[in-house]
Amino acid sequence: MEQSGGIQASLSGRYASALFQLARDDSKLTAVEASLAGVKQALAESADFAALTSSPLVSRDVAGKAIGAVAASMGLDSLTTNFLGVLAANRRLGALPAIIRDFNRLAARERGEVSAEVVSAHPLDDGQVAALKTRLKSMVGSEVAVDLKTDPALLGGLVVRLGSRQIDGSIRTKLNTLAHAMRG
Repeated sequence: MEQSGGIQASLSGRYASALFQLARDDSKLTAVEASLAGVKQALAESADFAALTSSPLVSRDVAGKAIGAVAASMGLDSLTTNFLGVLAANRRLGALPAIIRDFNRLAARERGEVSAEVVSAHPLDDGQVAALKTRLKSMVGSEVAVDLKTDPALLGGLVVRLGSRQIDGSIRTKLNTLAHAMRG
């Protein structure tokens, strides 16, 4: 299978590409992106929802009904709702975080943006995100869509993955480098 411009021909990449093509063909990219952002937030905030999507003990039927109810209560668009139903029927809900990530990369590329994954020790405020986007834009010469994550283990600073390039400005890495240098 084709690598669709950097999105691996993985399971998540294939599902994300299929959803992306349907959304683009139906002029629903914005609606699907908004729905997937809500799903991503729900996965992060609800242990029950995360368990529903990742538990092998939940049957296809139960998962499908539960996903339908969750989608209705969240007000997801019909394309995303149907897509989640397909994932439930195929027992692929566990791949949802990777599918959302891959979809967002495809959508960013469609808008002419470069995608960057940014991991910080603490959540970034809007001003920090805007400054980061400006700095990254000056480095790559085009708009940058950022996928923000937090990892308290970094202690401070950021780790930015921009394509195949990684910029690690985390305090954890600096401390590890210093410790290694001191050992000789």
